[in-house]
Amino acid sequence: MNNNYENLINDVLKTGNGDYKEIRLEENKSSRITYSGKVRENISINSRLGGSVRAMANGGWGFSSFNDIYQAPQKMKETLTLAKYNSNELFEIEKNNPIRTKISPVLKKDPRKIKLSEKINILDHYKDLILSQEDIESCDIIYADTDRKVVFADSKGNNIEQNFIHVVLRIAAYSSDGNEMLQSGFSIGSLGDYGIIENLDSEILDCAKKAKDLIDAPKVEGKETTVVLDQILAGVFVHEAFGHLSEADNVYENERLKEILTLGKKFGNKDLNITDGAKIPNLRGSYEFDDEGTPATKTPLIREGILTGRLHSNETANKMSEEATGNARAISFAFPPIVRMSNTIIENGKDKKEDIIKDTKDGLYVKNWYGGMTEHEMFTFSSAETYRIENGEIKETLRPVKLSGNLFTTLKNINGIADDLLINQGGGCGKGGQMPLPVSNGSPHIRINKCLVSNG
Repeated sequence: MNNNYENLINDVLKTGNGDYKEIRLEENKSSRITYSGKVRENISINSRLGGSVRAMANGGWGFSSFNDIYQAPQKMKETLTLAKYNSNELFEIEKNNPIRTKISPVLKKDPRKIKLSEKINILDHYKDLILSQEDIESCDIIYADTDRKVVFADSKGNNIEQNFIHVVLRIAAYSSDGNEMLQSGFSIGSLGDYGIIENLDSEILDCAKKAKDLIDAPKVEGKETTVVLDQILAGVFVHEAFGHLSEADNVYENERLKEILTLGKKFGNKDLNITDGAKIPNLRGSYEFDDEGTPATKTPLIREGILTGRLHSNETANKMSEEATGNARAISFAFPPIVRMSNTIIENGKDKKEDIIKDTKDGLYVKNWYGGMTEHEMFTFSSAETYRIENGEIKETLRPVKLSGNLFTTLKNINGIADDLLINQGGGCGKGGQMPLPVSNGSPHIRINKCLVSNG
Protein backbone atom coordinates (compact mmCIF):
# COMPACT_ATOMS: atom_id res chain seq x y z
CA MET A 1 0.00 0.00 0.00
CA ASN A 2 1.33 3.39 -1.03
CA ASN A 3 2.71 5.46 1.86
CA ASN A 4 1.35 8.57 0.12
CA TYR A 5 -2.13 7.55 1.31
CA GLU A 6 -1.28 8.88 4.77
CA ASN A 7 -2.25 12.41 3.75
CA LEU A 8 -5.44 11.16 2.14
CA ILE A 9 -6.39 9.30 5.32
CA ASN A 10 -5.75 12.39 7.45
CA ASP A 11 -7.89 14.52 5.12
CA VAL A 12 -10.76 12.02 5.30
CA LEU A 13 -10.75 11.85 9.10
CA LYS A 14 -10.76 15.65 9.33
CA THR A 15 -13.75 15.94 7.00
CA GLY A 16 -17.04 17.13 8.54
CA ASN A 17 -18.44 16.61 12.00
CA GLY A 18 -19.51 13.35 13.54
CA ASP A 19 -19.22 11.24 16.66
CA TYR A 20 -16.91 8.74 14.97
CA LYS A 21 -15.26 8.29 11.55
CA GLU A 22 -13.20 5.52 9.96
CA ILE A 23 -11.66 4.62 6.61
CA ARG A 24 -10.50 1.31 5.11
CA LEU A 25 -8.30 1.11 2.02
CA GLU A 26 -7.76 -2.28 0.43
CA GLU A 27 -5.57 -3.73 -2.30
CA ASN A 28 -6.52 -7.22 -3.42
CA LYS A 29 -4.72 -9.49 -5.90
CA SER A 30 -6.03 -12.99 -6.61
CA SER A 31 -5.68 -15.90 -9.00
CA ARG A 32 -8.24 -18.62 -9.66
CA ILE A 33 -8.09 -21.82 -11.74
CA THR A 34 -11.10 -24.11 -12.19
CA TYR A 35 -11.78 -27.41 -13.95
CA SER A 36 -14.98 -29.23 -14.84
CA GLY A 37 -14.23 -32.73 -16.05
CA LYS A 38 -11.55 -32.66 -18.74
CA VAL A 39 -12.03 -28.95 -19.35
CA ARG A 40 -9.97 -26.24 -17.72
CA GLU A 41 -12.87 -23.79 -17.50
CA ASN A 42 -11.28 -20.68 -16.13
CA ILE A 43 -7.96 -19.04 -15.41
CA SER A 44 -8.22 -15.56 -13.98
CA ILE A 45 -5.87 -13.11 -12.33
CA ASN A 46 -7.58 -10.11 -10.78
CA SER A 47 -6.53 -7.05 -8.86
CA ARG A 48 -8.45 -4.15 -7.43
CA LEU A 49 -7.90 -1.17 -5.22
CA GLY A 50 -10.70 0.51 -3.33
CA GLY A 51 -11.92 1.68 -0.03
CA SER A 52 -14.82 2.54 2.22
CA VAL A 53 -15.70 5.08 4.86
CA ARG A 54 -18.07 4.74 7.79
CA ALA A 55 -19.29 7.40 10.17
CA MET A 56 -21.60 7.73 13.15
CA ALA A 57 -23.72 10.75 14.03
CA ASN A 58 -26.27 10.73 16.88
CA GLY A 59 -26.24 6.93 16.97
CA GLY A 60 -26.88 6.52 13.24
CA TRP A 61 -24.41 4.86 10.89
CA GLY A 62 -23.50 5.90 7.37
CA PHE A 63 -21.39 3.80 5.01
CA SER A 64 -19.99 4.33 1.50
CA SER A 65 -17.57 2.32 -0.62
CA PHE A 66 -15.63 3.41 -3.70
CA ASN A 67 -13.17 2.17 -6.30
CA ASP A 68 -11.42 5.51 -6.75
CA ILE A 69 -9.73 6.06 -3.40
CA TYR A 70 -9.29 9.78 -4.08
CA GLN A 71 -13.08 10.09 -3.79
CA ALA A 72 -12.71 9.30 -0.09
CA PRO A 73 -13.06 12.86 1.31
CA GLN A 74 -16.21 13.49 -0.73
CA LYS A 75 -17.56 10.07 0.25
CA MET A 76 -17.01 10.92 3.92
CA LYS A 77 -19.13 14.06 3.51
CA GLU A 78 -21.91 11.99 1.95
CA THR A 79 -21.57 9.32 4.62
CA LEU A 80 -21.95 11.83 7.45
CA THR A 81 -25.16 13.06 5.79
CA LEU A 82 -26.43 9.48 5.54
CA ALA A 83 -25.60 8.87 9.20
CA LYS A 84 -27.70 11.84 10.28
CA TYR A 85 -30.71 10.46 8.39
CA ASN A 86 -30.44 7.07 10.12
CA SER A 87 -31.94 6.60 13.54
CA ASN A 88 -30.47 4.19 16.05
CA GLU A 89 -29.96 3.76 19.75
CA LEU A 90 -27.14 6.08 20.75
CA PHE A 91 -23.97 4.45 21.99
CA GLU A 92 -20.41 5.58 22.48
CA ILE A 93 -17.44 4.09 20.64
CA GLU A 94 -15.03 3.15 23.41
CA LYS A 95 -11.75 5.03 23.43
CA ASN A 96 -8.47 3.20 23.87
CA ASN A 97 -4.80 3.95 23.46
CA PRO A 98 -4.35 4.55 19.70
CA ILE A 99 -2.61 1.73 17.85
CA ARG A 100 -0.30 2.42 14.92
CA THR A 101 1.18 -0.74 13.46
CA LYS A 102 1.96 -2.64 10.27
CA ILE A 103 1.57 -6.42 10.36
CA SER A 104 3.33 -8.64 7.82
CA PRO A 105 1.60 -11.70 6.36
CA VAL A 106 2.01 -15.21 7.74
CA LEU A 107 4.10 -17.05 5.15
CA LYS A 108 5.50 -20.54 4.77
CA LYS A 109 5.61 -21.14 1.00
CA ASP A 110 4.53 -17.96 -0.74
CA PRO A 111 1.98 -18.63 -3.56
CA ARG A 112 2.92 -15.28 -5.14
CA LYS A 113 6.35 -16.72 -5.97
CA ILE A 114 4.91 -19.76 -7.79
CA LYS A 115 4.60 -19.37 -11.56
CA LEU A 116 1.12 -19.66 -13.03
CA SER A 117 2.39 -22.42 -15.35
CA GLU A 118 3.52 -24.44 -12.31
CA LYS A 119 0.11 -24.09 -10.69
CA ILE A 120 -1.58 -25.23 -13.91
CA ASN A 121 0.77 -28.21 -14.29
CA ILE A 122 0.05 -29.58 -10.84
CA LEU A 123 -3.71 -29.12 -11.23
CA ASP A 124 -3.61 -30.74 -14.69
CA HIS A 125 -1.87 -33.69 -13.09
CA TYR A 126 -4.56 -34.01 -10.40
CA LYS A 127 -7.31 -33.78 -13.02
CA ASP A 128 -5.72 -36.51 -15.15
CA LEU A 129 -5.13 -38.70 -12.10
CA ILE A 130 -8.78 -38.52 -11.05
CA LEU A 131 -10.17 -39.17 -14.53
CA SER A 132 -7.82 -42.14 -15.08
CA GLN A 133 -9.50 -44.07 -12.26
CA GLU A 134 -12.04 -46.79 -13.04
CA ASP A 135 -15.71 -45.76 -12.85
CA ILE A 136 -14.91 -42.06 -12.38
CA GLU A 137 -16.96 -40.02 -14.82
CA SER A 138 -16.01 -36.46 -14.00
CA CYS A 139 -14.35 -34.14 -11.53
CA ASP A 140 -14.33 -30.58 -10.24
CA ILE A 141 -11.21 -28.70 -9.18
CA ILE A 142 -11.16 -25.16 -7.80
CA TYR A 143 -7.89 -23.48 -6.82
CA ALA A 144 -7.53 -19.91 -5.57
CA ASP A 145 -4.97 -17.73 -3.84
CA THR A 146 -5.43 -14.19 -2.56
CA ASP A 147 -3.09 -11.42 -1.44
CA ARG A 148 -5.11 -8.88 0.59
CA LYS A 149 -3.68 -5.72 2.14
CA VAL A 150 -5.94 -3.58 4.34
CA VAL A 151 -5.25 -0.22 5.96
CA PHE A 152 -7.69 0.84 8.69
CA ALA A 153 -7.67 4.25 10.36
CA ASP A 154 -10.21 6.03 12.52
CA SER A 155 -10.90 9.21 14.47
CA LYS A 156 -9.70 7.52 17.67
CA GLY A 157 -6.14 7.65 16.32
CA ASN A 158 -5.79 4.04 15.15
CA ASN A 159 -3.81 3.33 11.99
CA ILE A 160 -3.39 -0.39 11.29
CA GLU A 161 -2.11 -2.15 8.17
CA GLN A 162 -2.56 -5.92 7.84
CA ASN A 163 -1.62 -8.29 5.02
CA PHE A 164 -3.19 -11.73 4.46
CA ILE A 165 -2.19 -14.46 1.98
CA HIS A 166 -4.79 -17.23 1.50
CA VAL A 167 -4.61 -20.50 -0.45
CA VAL A 168 -7.59 -22.83 -1.00
CA LEU A 169 -8.21 -25.99 -3.02
CA ARG A 170 -11.42 -27.98 -3.55
CA ILE A 171 -11.39 -31.33 -5.38
CA ALA A 172 -14.36 -33.61 -6.11
CA ALA A 173 -14.57 -36.91 -8.01
CA TYR A 174 -17.87 -38.12 -9.51
CA SER A 175 -19.20 -41.59 -10.21
CA SER A 176 -22.70 -42.71 -11.20
CA ASP A 177 -25.04 -45.59 -10.38
CA GLY A 178 -26.98 -44.98 -13.59
CA ASN A 179 -29.61 -42.84 -11.91
CA GLU A 180 -27.70 -40.14 -10.08
CA MET A 181 -24.23 -38.66 -9.83
CA LEU A 182 -22.31 -39.59 -6.70
CA GLN A 183 -19.38 -37.62 -5.36
CA SER A 184 -16.50 -37.70 -2.97
CA GLY A 185 -14.36 -34.65 -2.32
CA PHE A 186 -12.21 -32.64 0.05
CA SER A 187 -11.34 -28.99 0.69
CA ILE A 188 -8.09 -27.67 2.12
CA GLY A 189 -6.76 -24.21 2.81
CA SER A 190 -3.95 -22.33 4.48
CA LEU A 191 -2.75 -18.94 5.59
CA GLY A 192 0.33 -18.33 3.47
CA ASP A 193 1.38 -21.85 2.52
CA TYR A 194 1.21 -23.01 -1.10
CA GLY A 195 2.85 -26.25 0.08
CA ILE A 196 -0.53 -27.71 1.04
CA ILE A 197 -1.33 -27.97 -2.68
CA GLU A 198 1.62 -30.24 -3.41
CA ASN A 199 2.00 -34.04 -3.13
CA LEU A 200 -1.71 -34.87 -2.93
CA ASP A 201 -1.69 -38.01 -5.12
CA SER A 202 -2.65 -40.37 -2.28
CA GLU A 203 -5.51 -38.07 -1.22
CA ILE A 204 -6.70 -37.87 -4.85
CA LEU A 205 -6.68 -41.65 -5.26
CA ASP A 206 -8.53 -42.10 -1.96
CA CYS A 207 -11.12 -39.55 -3.07
CA ALA A 208 -11.69 -41.41 -6.36
CA LYS A 209 -11.98 -44.76 -4.56
CA LYS A 210 -14.61 -43.38 -2.19
CA ALA A 211 -16.63 -42.06 -5.13
CA LYS A 212 -16.45 -45.50 -6.75
CA ASP A 213 -17.46 -47.28 -3.51
CA LEU A 214 -20.68 -45.23 -3.41
CA ILE A 215 -22.00 -46.91 -6.57
CA ASP A 216 -23.01 -50.10 -4.74
CA ALA A 217 -23.52 -48.52 -1.31
CA PRO A 218 -27.03 -48.91 0.15
CA LYS A 219 -29.14 -46.03 1.43
CA VAL A 220 -29.88 -45.54 5.11
CA GLU A 221 -33.32 -45.91 6.62
CA GLY A 222 -34.49 -42.63 8.11
CA LYS A 223 -34.52 -42.83 11.92
CA GLU A 224 -33.06 -41.55 15.17
CA THR A 225 -29.73 -43.19 15.84
CA THR A 226 -26.30 -42.73 17.40
CA VAL A 227 -23.80 -40.95 15.15
CA VAL A 228 -20.06 -40.50 15.49
CA LEU A 229 -18.86 -37.38 13.65
CA ASP A 230 -15.32 -37.01 12.38
CA GLN A 231 -13.39 -33.80 13.03
CA ILE A 232 -14.39 -32.09 9.78
CA LEU A 233 -18.14 -32.70 10.04
CA ALA A 234 -18.14 -31.91 13.76
CA GLY A 235 -16.25 -28.69 13.00
CA VAL A 236 -18.87 -27.68 10.44
CA PHE A 237 -21.58 -28.54 12.96
CA VAL A 238 -20.12 -26.28 15.64
CA HIS A 239 -19.61 -23.46 13.13
CA GLU A 240 -23.01 -23.55 11.45
CA ALA A 241 -25.34 -24.73 14.18
CA PHE A 242 -23.76 -23.06 17.22
CA GLY A 243 -21.31 -20.46 15.95
CA HIS A 244 -23.85 -18.27 14.18
CA LEU A 245 -25.99 -18.21 17.32
CA SER A 246 -22.92 -16.93 19.16
CA GLU A 247 -22.77 -13.85 16.94
CA ALA A 248 -24.21 -11.14 19.14
CA ASP A 249 -26.04 -9.23 16.41
CA ASN A 250 -28.17 -12.34 15.78
CA VAL A 251 -28.98 -12.49 19.49
CA TYR A 252 -29.41 -8.77 20.14
CA GLU A 253 -31.96 -8.41 17.34
CA ASN A 254 -34.07 -11.42 18.39
CA GLU A 255 -35.87 -11.30 21.72
CA ARG A 256 -36.55 -15.03 21.73
CA LEU A 257 -32.87 -15.90 21.19
CA LYS A 258 -31.84 -13.32 23.77
CA GLU A 259 -33.97 -15.18 26.31
CA ILE A 260 -32.74 -18.63 25.26
CA LEU A 261 -29.05 -17.72 25.02
CA THR A 262 -28.63 -16.39 28.54
CA LEU A 263 -25.05 -16.45 29.79
CA GLY A 264 -24.67 -18.99 32.58
CA LYS A 265 -27.24 -21.37 31.10
CA LYS A 266 -26.39 -25.06 30.71
CA PHE A 267 -26.20 -26.32 27.13
CA GLY A 268 -24.18 -29.52 27.35
CA ASN A 269 -22.32 -32.02 29.46
CA LYS A 270 -19.31 -31.08 31.59
CA ASP A 271 -16.77 -32.18 28.96
CA LEU A 272 -18.14 -29.78 26.29
CA ASN A 273 -15.95 -26.71 25.66
CA ILE A 274 -16.35 -24.47 22.61
CA THR A 275 -14.05 -21.58 21.65
CA ASP A 276 -13.83 -18.97 18.89
CA GLY A 277 -10.79 -16.81 18.41
CA ALA A 278 -8.81 -14.99 15.75
CA LYS A 279 -5.96 -15.03 18.28
CA ILE A 280 -5.57 -18.77 17.65
CA PRO A 281 -2.50 -18.41 15.40
CA ASN A 282 -1.74 -19.22 11.76
CA LEU A 283 -5.23 -20.22 10.62
CA ARG A 284 -7.35 -18.74 7.83
CA GLY A 285 -9.58 -17.05 10.40
CA SER A 286 -6.62 -15.57 12.29
CA TYR A 287 -5.78 -11.87 12.49
CA GLU A 288 -4.40 -9.36 14.98
CA PHE A 289 -7.11 -6.70 14.62
CA ASP A 290 -10.65 -6.87 13.29
CA ASP A 291 -12.10 -4.43 10.76
CA GLU A 292 -12.98 -1.96 13.52
CA GLY A 293 -9.40 -1.92 14.82
CA THR A 294 -10.29 -3.99 17.90
CA PRO A 295 -7.54 -6.41 19.02
CA ALA A 296 -8.29 -10.07 18.32
CA THR A 297 -9.14 -12.33 21.24
CA LYS A 298 -9.75 -15.96 22.05
CA THR A 299 -13.34 -16.17 23.33
CA PRO A 300 -14.65 -19.05 25.47
CA LEU A 301 -18.23 -19.62 24.29
CA ILE A 302 -19.07 -22.75 26.30
CA ARG A 303 -17.10 -23.95 29.31
CA GLU A 304 -17.94 -27.29 30.95
CA GLY A 305 -21.32 -27.21 29.23
CA ILE A 306 -22.19 -23.68 30.41
CA LEU A 307 -22.70 -20.73 28.01
CA THR A 308 -19.99 -18.26 29.00
CA GLY A 309 -19.55 -15.85 26.10
CA ARG A 310 -20.50 -14.61 22.65
CA LEU A 311 -18.92 -12.77 19.73
CA HIS A 312 -19.11 -8.99 19.51
CA SER A 313 -18.50 -5.88 17.49
CA ASN A 314 -17.99 -2.62 19.37
CA GLU A 315 -21.67 -1.78 18.92
CA THR A 316 -23.15 -5.08 20.11
CA ALA A 317 -20.74 -5.21 23.07
CA ASN A 318 -21.79 -1.72 24.14
CA LYS A 319 -25.50 -2.38 23.75
CA MET A 320 -25.35 -5.72 25.61
CA SER A 321 -22.97 -4.41 28.29
CA GLU A 322 -20.34 -7.02 27.43
CA GLU A 323 -16.73 -6.89 26.22
CA ALA A 324 -15.83 -6.42 22.55
CA THR A 325 -14.16 -9.58 21.22
CA GLY A 326 -12.66 -8.35 17.93
CA ASN A 327 -15.16 -10.17 15.71
CA ALA A 328 -16.33 -7.30 13.47
CA ARG A 329 -15.31 -8.41 9.98
CA ALA A 330 -15.93 -7.37 6.38
CA ILE A 331 -15.18 -9.56 3.40
CA SER A 332 -13.94 -6.53 1.44
CA PHE A 333 -14.00 -2.75 1.31
CA ALA A 334 -17.40 -2.96 -0.40
CA PHE A 335 -19.11 -3.99 2.84
CA PRO A 336 -19.38 -2.65 6.38
CA PRO A 337 -18.06 -4.89 9.17
CA ILE A 338 -20.58 -7.16 10.88
CA VAL A 339 -20.20 -9.73 13.67
CA ARG A 340 -18.53 -12.86 12.27
CA MET A 341 -16.78 -15.96 13.54
CA SER A 342 -13.04 -16.47 13.05
CA ASN A 343 -11.68 -19.90 14.14
CA THR A 344 -14.41 -21.92 15.88
CA ILE A 345 -13.58 -25.20 17.61
CA ILE A 346 -14.82 -27.82 20.01
CA GLU A 347 -11.93 -28.33 22.42
CA ASN A 348 -10.35 -31.74 23.00
CA GLY A 349 -12.05 -34.12 25.40
CA LYS A 350 -10.53 -37.04 27.27
CA ASP A 351 -11.90 -39.97 25.26
CA LYS A 352 -10.13 -41.91 22.52
CA LYS A 353 -11.72 -42.18 19.09
CA GLU A 354 -11.19 -45.94 19.14
CA ASP A 355 -12.99 -46.25 22.48
CA ILE A 356 -15.92 -44.12 21.27
CA ILE A 357 -16.32 -46.37 18.23
CA LYS A 358 -15.86 -49.54 20.30
CA ASP A 359 -18.49 -48.39 22.77
CA THR A 360 -21.06 -47.78 20.00
CA LYS A 361 -23.08 -50.94 19.45
CA ASP A 362 -25.34 -49.69 16.68
CA GLY A 363 -24.93 -46.41 14.80
CA LEU A 364 -23.27 -44.51 11.97
CA TYR A 365 -19.82 -43.06 11.43
CA VAL A 366 -20.23 -39.86 9.38
CA LYS A 367 -17.36 -37.91 7.83
CA ASN A 368 -16.72 -34.75 5.86
CA TRP A 369 -19.60 -32.66 4.53
CA TYR A 370 -21.34 -31.31 1.42
CA GLY A 371 -23.55 -28.57 2.74
CA GLY A 372 -26.34 -27.70 5.10
CA MET A 373 -28.59 -25.02 6.46
CA THR A 374 -29.63 -23.60 9.80
CA GLU A 375 -32.65 -21.63 10.94
CA HIS A 376 -31.97 -20.31 14.42
CA GLU A 377 -31.60 -23.46 16.56
CA MET A 378 -32.72 -25.97 13.87
CA PHE A 379 -30.08 -27.49 11.59
CA THR A 380 -29.67 -29.89 8.68
CA PHE A 381 -26.26 -31.08 7.39
CA SER A 382 -25.20 -33.58 4.75
CA SER A 383 -22.32 -35.94 5.35
CA ALA A 384 -19.93 -36.75 2.52
CA GLU A 385 -19.16 -40.25 3.83
CA THR A 386 -21.22 -42.62 5.93
CA TYR A 387 -20.29 -46.02 7.39
CA ARG A 388 -22.28 -48.44 9.50
CA ILE A 389 -21.12 -49.19 13.05
CA GLU A 390 -22.00 -52.64 14.38
CA ASN A 391 -20.89 -53.95 17.76
CA GLY A 392 -18.13 -51.38 18.05
CA GLU A 393 -16.68 -51.88 14.56
CA ILE A 394 -16.85 -49.72 11.44
CA LYS A 395 -18.45 -51.78 8.67
CA GLU A 396 -19.60 -51.16 5.12
CA THR A 397 -19.91 -47.92 3.19
CA LEU A 398 -23.38 -46.35 3.02
CA ARG A 399 -24.76 -43.49 0.95
CA PRO A 400 -24.34 -40.00 2.46
CA VAL A 401 -26.98 -38.96 4.97
CA LYS A 402 -28.59 -35.80 6.26
CA LEU A 403 -28.37 -35.07 9.99
CA SER A 404 -31.15 -32.90 11.42
CA GLY A 405 -32.17 -31.66 14.82
CA ASN A 406 -32.49 -28.97 17.43
CA LEU A 407 -29.09 -27.54 18.40
CA PHE A 408 -29.80 -27.26 22.12
CA THR A 409 -31.12 -30.83 22.36
CA THR A 410 -28.22 -32.10 20.26
CA LEU A 411 -25.56 -30.38 22.40
CA LYS A 412 -26.96 -32.17 25.46
CA ASN A 413 -26.91 -35.46 23.54
CA ILE A 414 -23.14 -35.28 22.92
CA ASN A 415 -21.81 -38.07 25.13
CA GLY A 416 -18.32 -38.66 23.77
CA ILE A 417 -15.55 -36.20 22.89
CA ALA A 418 -12.21 -37.54 21.71
CA ASP A 419 -8.73 -36.03 22.13
CA ASP A 420 -7.84 -35.75 18.41
CA LEU A 421 -8.69 -32.14 17.52
CA LEU A 422 -8.23 -31.39 13.82
CA ILE A 423 -8.88 -27.98 12.24
CA ASN A 424 -10.18 -27.63 8.68
CA GLN A 425 -9.23 -24.48 6.74
CA GLY A 426 -10.84 -25.31 3.41
CA GLY A 427 -14.15 -23.49 3.86
CA GLY A 428 -15.64 -20.04 3.88
CA CYS A 429 -18.56 -18.47 5.72
CA GLY A 430 -21.54 -16.55 4.39
CA LYS A 431 -23.65 -13.97 6.18
CA GLY A 432 -25.42 -10.76 5.21
CA GLY A 433 -24.40 -11.13 1.56
CA GLN A 434 -20.71 -11.36 2.47
CA MET A 435 -19.14 -14.63 1.37
CA PRO A 436 -16.90 -16.59 1.41
CA LEU A 437 -15.24 -15.03 4.46
CA PRO A 438 -12.02 -16.87 5.48
CA VAL A 439 -12.69 -18.94 8.60
CA SER A 440 -11.52 -22.18 10.15
CA ASN A 441 -13.41 -24.70 12.22
CA GLY A 442 -12.51 -27.90 13.95
CA SER A 443 -13.27 -30.51 16.54
CA PRO A 444 -12.18 -33.87 17.83
CA HIS A 445 -14.38 -36.86 17.00
CA ILE A 446 -17.69 -36.56 18.88
CA ARG A 447 -20.60 -38.93 19.47
CA ILE A 448 -24.22 -37.79 19.49
CA ASN A 449 -27.10 -39.91 20.72
CA LYS A 450 -30.60 -39.73 19.19
CA CYS A 451 -29.70 -37.78 16.05
CA LEU A 452 -32.25 -37.86 13.24
CA VAL A 453 -30.74 -39.16 10.00
CA SER A 454 -32.29 -39.47 6.55
CA ASN A 455 -31.17 -40.16 2.99
CA GLY A 456 -28.81 -37.51 1.71
